[in-house]
Amino acid sequence: MNPTTPIHRAPDSAAARQALALAGVFQAASLVDELARTGQVDPRAWETLIEATVDTNPASFEAIYGGHPNNLRRGLDTLEALVGRKQANPVVLRYGFSLLMLMNKLRTNTNMMDSLGQKLTRIQGQAEHFGPTHENVVASLGEAYQETISTFKTRIVVQGDPSLLQSRMMPERVRACLMAGIRFGLLWHQQGGRRWKLVFQRKALRRALDSLN
Repeated sequence: MNPTTPIHRAPDSAAARQALALAGVFQAASLVDELARTGQVDPRAWETLIEATVDTNPASFEAIYGGHPNNLRRGLDTLEALVGRKQANPVVLRYGFSLLMLMNKLRTNTNMMDSLGQKLTRIQGQAEHFGPTHENVVASLGEAYQETISTFKTRIVVQGDPSLLQSRMMPERVRACLMAGIRFGLLWHQQGGRRWKLVFQRKALRRALDSLN
């Protein structure tokens, strides 16, 4: 089998594609919370987010998240909480919805979108040289977030262990996660995702999640 062939083709359903993209947003939110509280993250969930963010020209929709929905399992589980099937972590939900709000601000700011696109293209070159999760790449992603998204008046205030949050590379890792959340938020919007749908079309989201399990 060709190693570049995805294990699992992307769903044809628009709702399922939106659910996968939204899972990326809430996976980023979940990892930000985990980093801030424990200093550790699930390697597979982390690598999926970072690789998606540095790949500025993916070959297909499924290539964005590494070819299998289980790479976004953490985010999909958070969406199960969003539709009322599991216990929700209010901090993670707050981070996720804040990321969607920041994504909308970014989307309407053409200059910032252009600037961010240029930064990510440079970072992709770095990732090809060092590897996507190398600390130089993570530091560059964090810097790109700080120079763009962080300049909005609305900011995400991360709660956690202050000593951990100030430890080496932790601010960069948190910002890189937030950048990944923005990346998946833009993907969600491109696939037709809208905030009002999360309120009025929960049944569609439930069905989409069922199709991905």
